[in-house]
Amino acid sequence: MTILQNAADVLRLFGTGSTELTVSEVTTRLSMPKANASRLMRAMRDAGLLETIGDTRRHRPGRLVLDLAVAFKHSSGLIGRASEVVAEVSRQFGHTGYISLREGREVTGIADFPGTNTLRVMGAIGRRLKAEASATGRSLLARLPEDEVRALYAGQDGAGALTARLAAIREQGFAFSSQEATPGVDAIAIAVADPATDEAVSLCIVYPHAVVDLEDRDRMLAALAAGATRIAHDLGDTAFVEPSFSQKGIFA
Repeated sequence: MTILQNAADVLRLFGTGSTELTVSEVTTRLSMPKANASRLMRAMRDAGLLETIGDTRRHRPGRLVLDLAVAFKHSSGLIGRASEVVAEVSRQFGHTGYISLREGREVTGIADFPGTNTLRVMGAIGRRLKAEASATGRSLLARLPEDEVRALYAGQDGAGALTARLAAIREQGFAFSSQEATPGVDAIAIAVADPATDEAVSLCIVYPHAVVDLEDRDRMLAALAAGATRIAHDLGDTAFVEPSFSQKGIFA
């Protein structure tokens, strides 16, 4: 493998729940000789991709990574529009909001908007989730044709059930999860895309399961749907399905 690929593998470790890494941890998790891991991480420090934490041997992402993340978000008009919508819904209801992207069978939060309620869900930017096991992931998977989904999950357990679940999301225009990715946390998500760039994002609101009743949940969904619909109309996202609220049991 090239040094660039190895460096990318190290950076991906930060998206699996780790906020700090040592040479020993990289050695173990990437099955890499310790001497190689040490040289690689030293080179990444020199390039600004990593930095040490104080006088410790622990590493975190460097300032260059932060600069690149900011540049990425600013380069996307879709992410900017989605952020405005989610930020407004988050302010209105006091619950945390996310913007997420899908890569293969995983989905990652790239922007979050912390809630203001006393009891709220904390943000987790960069956390990778199985796409099929989260509202954001399923909202994005539902935009794929069924044959692409079948190819993506070929040989995976539960592929048939996922196909049926995505069909329902395509019809109703949104995805819902209850205590799947995180115990005690529910989520509603709507995906929208920019046909000009072939980029799709999921707009999501997460909230404590115990404190939000059905009426408030419907109000949040309506607000998120209104914003996502505006984006779809402005960008010409003809594949977008405006969320429907008329179906009985849509949150089942």
